[in-house]
This record gives sequence, structure tokens and C-alpha cells, in this order.
Amino acid sequence: MDHRNENLVPAGSAAAIDRRRLPLAAKVFGVLCVVVGVAVTALLALVIVDAIREVQKSGLQTQMSNVALVISVVQSVLLVASAVLSVFLGVRLLTNRRRFAAQTAEALLFVVVAAAICEVMDNGIHGSLISYGVTVVFLIALQSYLDPSLAEERELQRKLREMDVRDEAEEGTLGLDPSGKGYITLNFFNLFWIFVVCSVIGLVAEIAYHMVVVDPGHYEDRAGLLFGPFSPIYGFGGVLMTMALNRYYRSNVVVVFLVSAVIGGAFEYFVSWFMQFAFGIVAWDYTGTFLSIGGRTNAYFMAMWGLMGVFWIKLALPVMLKIVNLIPWNWRYALTSVAAAFMIADCAFTLVALDCWYMREAGIPQDTAIQVFFDEHFDDKFMEHRFQSMSIDPGSATRAR
Repeated sequence: MDHRNENLVPAGSAAAIDRRRLPLAAKVFGVLCVVVGVAVTALLALVIVDAIREVQKSGLQTQMSNVALVISVVQSVLLVASAVLSVFLGVRLLTNRRRFAAQTAEALLFVVVAAAICEVMDNGIHGSLISYGVTVVFLIALQSYLDPSLAEERELQRKLREMDVRDEAEEGTLGLDPSGKGYITLNFFNLFWIFVVCSVIGLVAEIAYHMVVVDPGHYEDRAGLLFGPFSPIYGFGGVLMTMALNRYYRSNVVVVFLVSAVIGGAFEYFVSWFMQFAFGIVAWDYTGTFLSIGGRTNAYFMAMWGLMGVFWIKLALPVMLKIVNLIPWNWRYALTSVAAAFMIADCAFTLVALDCWYMREAGIPQDTAIQVFFDEHFDDKFMEHRFQSMSIDPGSATRAR
């Protein structure tokens, strides 16, 4: 009976692809994941035990050391989690469980990104972050390769590009969720362009709000990246809103508003907290306002996030999808790759420039070639002009260096 059912599975379907045996290279990589994961887990356990003993002996002197300790503990937990997930990934590769391996790779990706954020907050921008970046890129590629639905999509693109994709592009339905569970397909292409569009629209809206409400008639550049008209907090906010609300685009406006307000407020709080403790930067301060939460967010701006979420999911997202569909279908992957490479470089340059700005303010010598380059091209005057809403105080950062 089982054999007959297997024969009924279409050859190109996700179920059939999920049952295909993984190549030998994947099996070898699975063995490496298990071996390295077990070894790193044991090593990290010993390091954590030693660190706990040291903390018990030396004690904690200041509030900032408490914050730094929390970040270090979280990073340690994340590193242990990544090692354990590596073991699970290896086992699932060895047992040929493609779909579960893809899910594990996706979970490992989020853990590695979180660990990298903790590393930046603890030690700033340095060479070891390259290993995090390489790991993230590799996990994205691995997850894309393993995921049966993505593999199915690749086969369909090869076989039906001249028919289905072209028809969908002409009809303006390319990118819609074919299952009907959500409004759009949450793939890299859609989410990347949502990030770009929201980064631009958010920046324009914030500049206009500042000129009209905060300081009438006065222009202030509110850009969040070194190059281009982008404010990444709105880009990431738009992506988070889309991922959270994609299945609820038909829901009651009140539900969408409340979910958007909570997500937006939590995200705004985290970004403010990260910028301060990683680089000593305060980009906004709502202290003294109504229902202010640590000066990082408040009721007013949470309500603004809620309204933006309603506007985005109910009105703007369909329009944005139509605009993105104006990109010729046979250009979209090449154009997206080029644009993504630019955005990644822009974000990396921004983080390094902020780190060098922090080090200059802290009086820390900068002698590497990269630091000298950034000192020459992105000095204090440039940074103050580019990031006009930011102020920097190394004393509020958690870094010891």
C-alpha cells in the first residue's frame, strides 16, 4: 500500500523531492556537523563553568557590568544552542530528512545572527565577525538547497518559466501566496524588496514628520545608513510586520493595529538598546513622554507603529507588490542580487563606520588598515552630518575596550 502511494506522488512535487537521497557530500558534511557540534558543546560547557566560577570569585561592581554579564551569558547560551543545533542538523542530514534538516538550518541561522549581535555589543566590529557572516551565507544557501518547497520552485522555474511565470507577471499575481494561507509568499525576493521600499518610505515619512511637527521648517537628515536614502529600522520593521501579519491580512483592523503596535514598539526598544550598548549611540530618547518605556519607546510611537501596520498590510502591501511586479520577470533575480549585494555592503560599511566613530570618541587607537581608511573618509564631521539625530557616549556602552 505504501509503495502504491509513493508511486502516486508527482515526481516534481515537494513530497517527492523530500524523499530523494542527499548526495554524499551532504552526508560527509553531516558527519562533520555532529563531530564539531559535540566537541564545541563540551568545550563551551567547560568555558561557561570556569566563567561562572570567576564571576563568583570577583563579583560585580557596577550596573554596567551587570548588563555586560547578561550579554555574555546570552551569547554563551546562543553558542551552546548553535552547537547543539549543528548536531541535530548533522543527524538529519545523515538520516536523509531533507525537510527537517532545512528547518534546523533555518533555526541555526537565527541563533547565529543573534550570537553575532551579542558579539558586536560585547567586542565591537572585528575580524571574527567574518566567520559569522560566512556561516550565515552558508546556512542560507544550505536551507535553500534542502527545503523541498524551494527545490520544487527551482524545478518549476526551469520547466515552466516560459509559461507560468510569464503569465503570472503579466497578470500581476507573481509573488502572491499560492496556498491562500497568507497574502504573499515569504521568500527572499519579496522580503528583500519590502525591506528596501519600507526603508525609503520610512525615511521620507520621518523627515516630513520632523519638518512639520517636531521642528517646523527645519530639515534634518534621518538616514540610518552611510549611503542612500535608507532608514533600516523601517525596513526591518516592514519585514517583521509582513511576516507577523501575512496570515492575518483579512483580520479585523483592531487586531492588526494591536499586533503592529506591540511588534513595532518591541523592535524600536531593541534597536535603541542595541545601539546604545554596542556603540554608545542614542538615536532617540522619549524620556518624560506619555508611557515612556526606558526612553526607548512610548505609547504615542507604539500607536504610530500600529497605524503603520494597518496601512501597510491593508493598503500599501498590495500596491508595493504591483510595483515590484513591474520589474521584468527575467531581470528580477539578477537585479535583486545586485541590489542585495549593495545593501549588505552598505550595512557593513555603516557598522564599521559607527565602530570607528565610537573608538575615536573613546580615545582608543585605531591602527588597522580598515580603521585608517574609515578615519580618513568617514571622520567625526562626516558622521555628525550624516547621522544628525544621533549622539554618541562611549561611557554608556558595554564594551571594555
